[in-house]
Amino acid sequence: MEQEKQEKSEDEKLLERVDEAKILKEDLEKLTKEKDEYLDGWRRTKADFINYKKEELKRLEEVAKFGSEEVIKDLISVLDSFELAISTLEKSDAKLEKGIYMIKIQLEDVLRRRGLRKIKVNKNDKFDPNFHEAVGSVEGDGHSGAIAEEIETGYMLYDKVLRPTRVRLFK
Repeated sequence: MEQEKQEKSEDEKLLERVDEAKILKEDLEKLTKEKDEYLDGWRRTKADFINYKKEELKRLEEVAKFGSEEVIKDLISVLDSFELAISTLEKSDAKLEKGIYMIKIQLEDVLRRRGLRKIKVNKNDKFDPNFHEAVGSVEGDGHSGAIAEEIETGYMLYDKVLRPTRVRLFK
């Protein structure tokens, strides 16, 4: 009888170990599944963060590129005044002419280094509303709707039009 009790108790211990092994196996599977879910979530989050960094870097490049836009717009009007003064001086024979030309060249150089460039316009060029603003029309020997004359210089900052060139068109 004692031997039976011992065998039962050994059988019970063995069954308990089997049950315990099943529980541990289930726990292991559950933990492995959780680990895989967490790892996948981490990978997605990492990919999202990398994409966010790229987008943010691109946005910051745009900010840096166009951050001085307002200052440059203000300086354009100064440049216009220099051009007006020069055109007046060219008509008279003033000695200040050389100094004003030097200032204009310096100002243009500063603006050019910061990405500003003039929108070039020639007589009889085709009117392009992306770059030109029509402010009037004149009679002439050019094609109807073509540019007759430039009234005010237009400027671009890199690939963006800051101020369109104001032109008169042929009727």
